[in-house]
Amino acid sequence: MLQARSLAALTGIRHAFFTREGGVSEGIYASLNAGVGSNDDQARVAENRARMASTLGVAPDAFLTAYQIHSANVVVAETPWMHAARPRADAIVTRVPGLAIGVSTADCGPVLLADGEARVIGAAHAGWRGALAGVTDAAIAAMERLGARRERIVAAIGPLIRQPNYEVGLELIEDFLAADGDNRRFFQPAQLGHAMFDLPGYIAARLARAGIGAVEDLGACTYADPQRFFSYRRTTHRGEPDYGRHVNAIVLDR
Repeated sequence: MLQARSLAALTGIRHAFFTREGGVSEGIYASLNAGVGSNDDQARVAENRARMASTLGVAPDAFLTAYQIHSANVVVAETPWMHAARPRADAIVTRVPGLAIGVSTADCGPVLLADGEARVIGAAHAGWRGALAGVTDAAIAAMERLGARRERIVAAIGPLIRQPNYEVGLELIEDFLAADGDNRRFFQPAQLGHAMFDLPGYIAARLARAGIGAVEDLGACTYADPQRFFSYRRTTHRGEPDYGRHVNAIVLDR
């Protein structure tokens, strides 16, 4: 797993950006695949998720992820939920100790957030759709409703696809420019009207504009490092039938 220095420095908060290493899955899912939506053996997925939960010091049923829909929807976690009852959301916040809240990714941007003084934490899944819709802004606002103050919030951006490997088409470019002409700075021209998109740069700018205390970017690229990371886009380029998923999670100590 990877950790952010800024989050690791906070007392009473544990977190992890899990890599693909250290699990029991095989083949294209090797080895720490947490993807309940993948075609992997679900018993192996459950074991992998149990290992992640154990690393964070919680029981498997307290290791929570949502049914992600590339939205700005946020849910407040107060008690564990069953897999079949997962809320449809792309960010989770909580102030309940012992609940590990996480987001699943395989190129999209995982963002973990914490106000160490208020003991309020959050996790956001920021693909381009969710990032543009304001999922990080929504997560910060939800944390404030639980008692956090945005100027104290620390955010860390985990492994995701980075600009050298993220070619996008005209429609996506137009969506971002329609929202704010200044978003042009996140695109580098590529072939035939396409561009290379700086997703982590955009996420970091949204976080900074929200006025939070600090933003850390781990700098890791899922596409460029097949040894450590799953990647939806790399899988597509290779013509593989499916791909694994990571979980990126944070928890308050009891």
